[in-house]
Amino acid sequence: MQKKKIAIVGAGFAGISACKVLCSSKEVEVDLIDRRNYHLFQPLLYQVAMAGLNPSDIAIPIRKLFSKNRNVNIILAEVNSVNVKNCEIQFDEKWNKYDYLILACGAKHFYFGNDHWEQFAPGLKNIEQATEIRRRVLTAFELAEKAMSKDEQKKLLTFAVIGGGPTGVELAGAISEMASKTLVKDYKNADLSEVRVLLIEAGDRILSAFPEKLSKQAENDLKSMGVEVKKNCRASNLDQNGFSINNEWIECKTILWAAGVRPSSLSKSIDSAKDSQERIIVEKDLSLAGHKNVFVLGDMACFQVNKHQSLPGIAPVAIQQGTFLGNQILAEIKGYSRKEFNYWDKGIMATIGRSKAVVSSNNMHISGLMAWLIWVFIHIVYLMRFKNKFFVFLQWLWSYFSFGQGARLIIHKSWQFYDGKKINYK
Repeated sequence: MQKKKIAIVGAGFAGISACKVLCSSKEVEVDLIDRRNYHLFQPLLYQVAMAGLNPSDIAIPIRKLFSKNRNVNIILAEVNSVNVKNCEIQFDEKWNKYDYLILACGAKHFYFGNDHWEQFAPGLKNIEQATEIRRRVLTAFELAEKAMSKDEQKKLLTFAVIGGGPTGVELAGAISEMASKTLVKDYKNADLSEVRVLLIEAGDRILSAFPEKLSKQAENDLKSMGVEVKKNCRASNLDQNGFSINNEWIECKTILWAAGVRPSSLSKSIDSAKDSQERIIVEKDLSLAGHKNVFVLGDMACFQVNKHQSLPGIAPVAIQQGTFLGNQILAEIKGYSRKEFNYWDKGIMATIGRSKAVVSSNNMHISGLMAWLIWVFIHIVYLMRFKNKFFVFLQWLWSYFSFGQGARLIIHKSWQFYDGKKINYK
């Protein structure tokens, strides 16, 4: 029997999980296509940005994951377009046809129509952005050390995180802890007690997906760490010197963006119903409406639980969808009928700082040290699917007990912008 040709676009949690199931069958041949050669454990990306972990700690080459699977072809390429009618995708200037097509390209940051803000406020979705954030944060401390005036030092030691979701909370808490615990003894002239960290949230509370009690606890924890939480505030007029909130100008050299996301631009080439966030609305079996051999997973997909609720773009959803779909395709090849995807909600969690986190699972709401330990354990369990969890766990323990130095390296680009001027580092 001729093997079924399956293309998976995107090597994130959904794509990798689907491929891990499909590669077990000799009846299929899989092309796993991604523009990067590694799989990234994205939930820990903020620790790379905050110099807690190295990029290699949370990334693994895709080829290493499937080196023993002869029926998996790893293709380093960027898919330019999709023709769902013919089940074709275009990359490397060629159209390639498949029996099954799985789109799991993830999401990117959304600046609400102000794309020029990205140069002033990078988001956090990939390693390049994480190392750029690390560079900006550490450079701010270095420049504050040699600032010629108190006003300039104050501007350099002001950090703003726009967006009060899990990523924003994690970044704000980590910057505050870095300044007060890790770096405080390293600088002689910069007064790190003057560090100001702002968390800007447009809604009436941070971590809006969590129960209100945990949201309030997270806010109190952040405030106890010195973070200023500003709710019901929309940031605007971002530039290299600061931004506006509610007609107030905030002078700030380091702005980080965690306020909104949109699915991969590849979704624009697909003529199908989309939700308000431009995610593709999928059927109950994760297929594209009218195209039973095309599937959309993860952050690209809007899977509607009911008329008023859809699944969030988080790693557990992507992993379960990928595993389900892999099994679904193999079952269909063997002649079995399709099933509907059912998500097992294990809860949501966010870390705030050292020994501080919030966990919500069914009717269980936990905060503090116990929540942080649960957060660590869950991430170790997920990470062990892809990386050596032992060494990452040891590094976490060392950081916990010693407020370790981490990967505090400032890696410059060949050029960068500072104060609107282009500086060459070649």
